[in-house]
Amino acid sequence: MIILLPGDYQMLLWFYDPFTMIALIIAYIIGFLVLMITAGYIAPRVARSFASRFSLSSSMLLIGLLAIVSSIAGISLVAYVLINYIGAEFTLGFIVWLVVFIVIANMFTYILSPYMINLLYGARHDEWLQKVVDEVALRLGLSNPPKAMIVNMPPNAFAYGNALSGRYVAVSRELIEMLNEDELRAVIGHELGHHLHRDNSIMLFMGLLPSIIYYLGVSLIRAGIIYSSMRLTSERKNSGSGGFIIAIIGILAVVISFIVQILVLAFSRLREYYADTTGAYASSPLNMQRALAKLHIYYEGSGRARKTVSTSKLRTMFIYAFTEAVANPLYHYGPFYRSPKIDDASIDEVIQELKNKEVNSMQEFLSTHPPIPKRLRFLDELVFKA
Repeated sequence: MIILLPGDYQMLLWFYDPFTMIALIIAYIIGFLVLMITAGYIAPRVARSFASRFSLSSSMLLIGLLAIVSSIAGISLVAYVLINYIGAEFTLGFIVWLVVFIVIANMFTYILSPYMINLLYGARHDEWLQKVVDEVALRLGLSNPPKAMIVNMPPNAFAYGNALSGRYVAVSRELIEMLNEDELRAVIGHELGHHLHRDNSIMLFMGLLPSIIYYLGVSLIRAGIIYSSMRLTSERKNSGSGGFIIAIIGILAVVISFIVQILVLAFSRLREYYADTTGAYASSPLNMQRALAKLHIYYEGSGRARKTVSTSKLRTMFIYAFTEAVANPLYHYGPFYRSPKIDDASIDEVIQELKNKEVNSMQEFLSTHPPIPKRLRFLDELVFKA
């Protein structure tokens, strides 16, 4: 039994002082943002390091396993500490409650998001586009093609859906006007690749891992502060050091969540390369490159469209993601980005230029996808032909 001395109540009142609580909340938010920004900075390097040593499939497998093993280790560490200080029964209940809460919150979003996307972007089924999707799905061996939707937004495409809503491939009208049919098949192949690879479900699961460990860590830090702030009776003379240990383990759990987040972001980037291989197979590597280059040209020359994509909460789903920190003041592709059809010779010159372009770290961090130059160079390595 824990007995509070009179001074303990003063400590508790101090801890729950509104200004102290606000300061702690701000500290949590700043700490979380710093960790995520740093993770976004390091993740591309982790992905590149693995991809340079192993095949794409092996790299995804290794990074995915590392993320899962690191998560299990983090949760086990937290559980071990809690069992020693508050008992097995409470520990199990607390961890189960937190995991269930996070899973339910994410599943709620996962289930509702297709309906919200259809409403937000005015998605409408299109018979002509459906025929193209069916044709590409047949080539890829996908027996049950997703529903083809045309959306109102700047040129882009994305895959979404779940078991309840059904699966969808969305393409904007502007993108259809911009690409020829072979390039459109490559883009649709990329999106069908996400369905074939079950990326929506896999990334939902992978995204849960760092969240669970992070909130477990934050809970331990708070518990340690409260535990240390109370002077207890002789039954727990070492309460101060015990609270300090709990807080330190909480900080360690937050660090582990940061490591897992790096691995998950690296894993996500590799999944985009994986989808690019499917798009290339559906048409050809060159058509996949041309489609990506046309998208890049369009967004580099259209600040308004670039802002629309960069501020969208769905940009992780788009085939094109914001990669430039600032529009190039010496933009030299000319006004032809506004033309729905760009001749092959011109776009091939742009492809070669982009493949030679270096992407700085900040630009790569701002992207939810691998930067276009890296994707173009990756497609050069594919050996199959249309």
